[in-house]
Parts: sequence; structure tokens; C-alpha cells
Amino acid sequence: MGVQVPVTVRTFTQLFSCTPRGARLARRLVANRMDVWGFAYDSEASESVTLVVAELAANAVTHGRVKGRDFRVRLLMRAGEDTVRVEVADGLTERLPVLRESPGPGEEDEGGRGLLLVDALAERWGTALCTGGAYKSVWAEIKVPGPRS
Repeated sequence: MGVQVPVTVRTFTQLFSCTPRGARLARRLVANRMDVWGFAYDSEASESVTLVVAELAANAVTHGRVKGRDFRVRLLMRAGEDTVRVEVADGLTERLPVLRESPGPGEEDEGGRGLLLVDALAERWGTALCTGGAYKSVWAEIKVPGPRS
């Protein structure tokens, strides 16, 4: 029988008010957490993860708001892996994010660029309805180089 080696997992989970202020705070706290994990504020890894969180948090506030409910941000990074998983959960399960192409010249821009940024920065991303269907989670996995020593 093989020996099970414990895997070190770094996590960060926080609830935020479903307001623009909550979205800004999410971005700041994620940047701080990345720094604590060894990714400097101005590093490509920190900037990519922070930007993805900012876009998903803005979407949660703008498109996923349910009165009286917060949104949740979760980061997950397993030891020995070069990926940070970002999850942003909100209470509006009936509306899933849709990736839209950029508007062409002369076309009206009605938003939708946030998911284009997420799609460009993430190795992969998607959505999941959480247990009981009480909320949905939009997740993205971002490759990051090893943290500084």
C-alpha cells in the first residue's frame, strides 16, 4: 500500500458586500494575499490573478447581485503546482456569464470585455452551480511562475 503524502494547499476565502466598494476591496486583498504568498505586487503573476479577480468581482456586483447577499472570492494554490485557481461566487444562479466578441468599429460597446480579459489571462475558466443551487461560481485557473524566495 502506498504512503499518502500530505499536499500543502494555500487558500484565501473572503466574503465581500455586493457593491463596487466590495469589488475594489476584493482586488486589494487578493493583491495582498499574492504578495504574502511570495508574488510581488508588481509581478506578472500577481497582476494577472488580481486582474482576473477584479473582472469577476465586477461581474458579480453588476450581473450577479441579489439583495442582501454577498459575493465570495476564493484563491487556491497547491504546493508544487504553477496554477492559482480563482473562484468568485454570487447569488444569481439564473444568469451565467457569456463570452462575447469585442465590438467592431462603429458598434456600440455594451460591456463584456471583462470576460475577454479573463479568457486571455486564464489557462481555462468556466462556471459551476454550487450544491443546492444557492449560488454560482465563476472560476479561472491562471498559470504563475514560482514565488520569490
